[in-house]
Amino acid sequence: MAQAEQTVIQAGGGQVVITNPGKLFFPRAGHTKLDLVRYYAAVGEGALRGIAARPIVLKRYVNGADAEPFFQKRAPVPRPDWIETVVLRFPSGRMAEEVVVRDLAQLLWTINLGCIDLNPHPVRADDLDLPDELRVDLDPGPGVPWETVRQVALIVRDVLGDHGLRGWPKTSGSRGMHVNVRIERRWSFEQVRRAALALAREVERRAPQLATSKWWKEERHGVFIDYNQNAKDRTVASAWSVRPTPDARVSMPLDWDEVAACDPADFTLVTAPARLAERGDAAAGIDATAGALDGLLELSRAQEAAGFGDAPWPPHYRKQEGEPPRVAPSRRKAEGEATGKGRRQSTQPLITVAKGQHRAEALAGLERWKARHPEAAALLQEDDILVDMMRGRSTTWTRIRLNLRHVPEAERPAEEAPDPDYDPWAGWTPPPNTRSSS
Repeated sequence: MAQAEQTVIQAGGGQVVITNPGKLFFPRAGHTKLDLVRYYAAVGEGALRGIAARPIVLKRYVNGADAEPFFQKRAPVPRPDWIETVVLRFPSGRMAEEVVVRDLAQLLWTINLGCIDLNPHPVRADDLDLPDELRVDLDPGPGVPWETVRQVALIVRDVLGDHGLRGWPKTSGSRGMHVNVRIERRWSFEQVRRAALALAREVERRAPQLATSKWWKEERHGVFIDYNQNAKDRTVASAWSVRPTPDARVSMPLDWDEVAACDPADFTLVTAPARLAERGDAAAGIDATAGALDGLLELSRAQEAAGFGDAPWPPHYRKQEGEPPRVAPSRRKAEGEATGKGRRQSTQPLITVAKGQHRAEALAGLERWKARHPEAAALLQEDDILVDMMRGRSTTWTRIRLNLRHVPEAERPAEEAPDPDYDPWAGWTPPPNTRSSS
């Protein structure tokens, strides 16, 4: 059998083997996998600043930017012994050993796996419970012009400054912008999310025609400030990441005086290295500006006193104390009108309780659910257990749903996330790769 095409890149005093270097990753722009690797080698200083010492989720585009990616939380096995990992615990209760990148060779190794952008957690590997970054994700709705995104970013800057914090803006590489805020490692994920929600609501208060903090899409207008990007286990593409756009745009750090006139199309895999060489990294000072959340948390308390409670969490998180209903307002209204009651009525009480790459894994998840909810499980009949085969891009897995029609609605447990961190590609074997000392 002919050996697959390979090339060797020198990085950090060692070597990284790149497999299939000529594979086309950006068909419309004509950029190959090797072009992507060379880009990250050229901007390594800036790219590492956003991910160094952080666990990262591998978002793998093994067939290029035009194909659907898959997220791999667990570090591939086997892997080189010079790849560092750390074990994270997720809201579902599951654990995963994730890759931690500290140097250029480790970075290029992840790119060889098919990663286009870099998705780090907002924590460092030496303390996984206390974030050191608050992330402001500005997500424009359909038809919202880029000018509005820039205007909202500048308001975010002002709100942060009024509460003793410095934000570091960057284009998202897509349609929005991000503002990263380094913070002291003194607050939990829940407190950081609470501070982000207070920030979003204050921006909305100052610019109600331009920005929204509303979670439900039917209530949004303008630019949505996604406070839930600060919930545990959420990641955002880091600075200098290439994004899977036709022109290979880059998530570009900016100076604040550039924001009002910047054009995200100016920053691509081709142009970004020259900008770094000529102007340096606009976010070079970010690690020296860790601030305190006291001001935003005081703002949150003031908002709560004015009647603003918690806002919806991502759907796969367990129901939080004080969280409003996880049903869209129009649906709540329709169901209330249909039943004559002001609360949700379940007409199809199907809940997903388990998912596994193999049937045995899914059935084991069902047994765990039964152990957690013995009263509901005792009322189930055999035909209430629905087993579905689900097909992904390169594998299949089994999903188990339960029909709780025999369980009184008041006694039905809330749907639990079926291991949202489950990775059906966890056992996928990567191409061989080595790094040797020079």
